[in-house]
Formats: sequence, structure tokens, C-alpha cells
Amino acid sequence: MLRYIGKRFLYMLLSLWVIATLTFVMMHLAPGGPFASEKKLPPQIIANLEAHYNLDKPLPVQYALYMKNLIMFDLGPSIKSEARDVNGILADGFPVSAQLGLEAMAFAVLAGLIMGIIASLRHNRLPDYTVMFLAVVGLAVPSFVLAPLFQKYFGLEWNLLPIAGWGSFEDSILPAIALAFTPLALMTRLMRSSMLEVLGQDYIRTARAKGLSPSRVITRHAIRNAILPAVTIVGPLAVDIITGSFVIEKIFSIPGIGKYFVDSIFNRDYSVIMGVTVFYSALLLLVNLLVDIAYTWVDPRIKIGGRGAN
Repeated sequence: MLRYIGKRFLYMLLSLWVIATLTFVMMHLAPGGPFASEKKLPPQIIANLEAHYNLDKPLPVQYALYMKNLIMFDLGPSIKSEARDVNGILADGFPVSAQLGLEAMAFAVLAGLIMGIIASLRHNRLPDYTVMFLAVVGLAVPSFVLAPLFQKYFGLEWNLLPIAGWGSFEDSILPAIALAFTPLALMTRLMRSSMLEVLGQDYIRTARAKGLSPSRVITRHAIRNAILPAVTIVGPLAVDIITGSFVIEKIFSIPGIGKYFVDSIFNRDYSVIMGVTVFYSALLLLVNLLVDIAYTWVDPRIKIGGRGAN
């Protein structure tokens, strides 16, 4: 296990280097620059600003300085936000984004598992049709379309929940549901198909033939074996939720990292774009590693990093 984690950690470092390099190159290949829209500033002031942020230096020198600071966990100053650095922006915005992401992930996983189990146990009946209809809607309609609809009906017309802002649990309900809808649909469909496959296995019929109660057969045998494929998509679900939060936070005026990231793209704030990209890439790589390790907890038969891996 330790050897496997060490190897994965080295791959994570290599992946982060590739991501940081590609992000740096793409930022500088794009036309324009952070001060291209500052039409009112004299050319000399723009030149001084570029010199202050080392943007006047050759690209190899800029890249070397960036990688040096990155190794020291210094993501640099924000070009557009005065007196703020990227580390401070992440420190302020990440707790908000983490809370929203955890709420959305918890809702997507728990509701998806429950709906998938219900649909499989009521196969080809009204509950199954209802659940699958909701799953199709969740897959077909993106979160940035659902979010304004939620604001319109749940907030403006029915006056049930706040439509924007951040500060209480009620403020997080609509954005969390909008963010979780597509992952919820994926989890539901996978859990339903996995449960249907498991319910048709011989050991399930044997357990029933031994006289075990239906609830014991479902909870002790069916769900335990059917849940493993669902666990495998927790990593991709985290990717969907993290990337989707960028737009959702902007729509609901949530002061998370997503809002800063969207603003940095419009403002061509190089340091914020590259810093947030590297930070979230490291977070996603860590989540995927934790999910792989969690496989062995869900199913002890699985061995990772060994010759007898299944």
C-alpha cells in the first residue's frame, strides 16, 4: 500500500508539472494581455506594470520564475486585484467552495444511491419510470440552465429559498441542488443497473432460498456488492462538481473560488488563472487517490499495488 501511494504521489507531481506548464503556455499564446483593455493608460504606465509583474521578460525567464515560486507554494500576486495575492484568494474562497461542493456531493451520492435502489427494486413500475425520467432530465439539462430556473421558481415566484448570496444554510440549498443534479443522475443510473445485475446473481437466489428476510438480503448482500461500481465514479463526480461550481458560484453570487476564476478569465489575470488551475488539479488528483484507496475499504477482496490485485 505504501509503495502504491508513493508511486501515485510521484505521478501526481508529474501531472501537476505538465498541467502548470500547459496552462502557462496557453495563457501566453492567447492574444492580448492583462493590460490590453486598459486603453486610457499611457504606454509607459503599461510598460511599468508589465515590468512590475515580470511580463516584460522573455517567456523562458517568466516560466522559470513561475515554477520557482510554485515549488515554494507562492502562486504570486493577482494582477487585477490590488493588494491581493493568489494564496489569499484561495484561502478566502476555498472554504466556501468546499462547503458548497461537499453539500452537493453528499446530496448527489446519498440521493443517487437511494433512488437507484428504489428504481431497481420497483423495476418496470411507476417508481422506476419516475426515477429514470428524473435521471434523463439531469443528464440532458446542464446545471447552468437549471440554476436560473431554480432561482425563478423556488426564489422569485414561490419565495421558498434565497436566490443569491452566502451566509446561511438556506443560501446553499439551491446552488447545491443545481450543482448536484447531473452527478445525481449518473449515480442513480449506475446504482440502478448495478443493483439489477446483482439481484439476478445465484447467491441472491440462494440467500432467499435459505429463508433470509427480503430486507436482510437487500442490505447485507445486494447493496454491499452493488455499491462498488458506484464508488468508482465518485472521482469523476467530484470533477463534475468542482468544475461546475465555477459557473454556479457566479450565478448565485457565492464568494467562492469559482467566482474569482471566472472573473480572472474575463480580466486575463494570469496568476489567478494559473494558480486556481494548479490548485484544483492537485485537489482532483488527491480525490482520485483517496477513491482508489477507498475501494479496498468497500470491498476487502480488492488489493491495490500488489501482485494479486483483482
